[in-house]
Amino acid sequence: MIFYDCSTAPSPRRARMFIAEKGLEIETRQVSIAEGAQLKSEFLALNPRATLPVLVLDDGTVLTENLGIAACLEALHPEPPLLGRNPAEKGLVAMWTAIAEQQGGQPVAEVFRNGNPHMKGRAVPGPQDHDQIPALVERGRARVATFFELIETRLQNSPFLATDHFTLADMTAFVFLDFARVIRTRIPENNRATRTWFDNISARPSAQI
Repeated sequence: MIFYDCSTAPSPRRARMFIAEKGLEIETRQVSIAEGAQLKSEFLALNPRATLPVLVLDDGTVLTENLGIAACLEALHPEPPLLGRNPAEKGLVAMWTAIAEQQGGQPVAEVFRNGNPHMKGRAVPGPQDHDQIPALVERGRARVATFFELIETRLQNSPFLATDHFTLADMTAFVFLDFARVIRTRIPENNRATRTWFDNISARPSAQI
């Protein structure tokens, strides 16, 4: 296998954490988004959508989404179970992963891509250029605040987002909450359950690579 990574971007970090939690060693190649390497012809031949992460399997199959990469690696290496141990848990992990992506990651990206001058013309990831929409910045910040409260409410009643153990859902929310630093937003001081959960995940070896 070959894993295409970008050490500074949140989406490939999720896959990197998943690989580490599985205890796998996979050949890794860095693709610098800052330098526009994802838009070069060599990478577009691999993934025409110009996004990361990418995992190329031994048979040449190309997986370009975190959910696809996680599903494949979980099937190949079931332990530890990171996508749920039974049907109910699998549903909960999928549900909370989607919530974290849509209600956490998406608004952080809206603020970052539409408000950062360095992202001018690159408001949407992919091979096509898109102009920034300043109005999305304010909306995105409001959505991020709502996500913080949603996560806090959940973690006041559960040690992890989806189940009683660490899963892909936790990785997803953790990475996006950490990436919120680029929009100068951190977990509110009063969100004690979230801060404890965040600190515990930060201490895991997979969060430090």
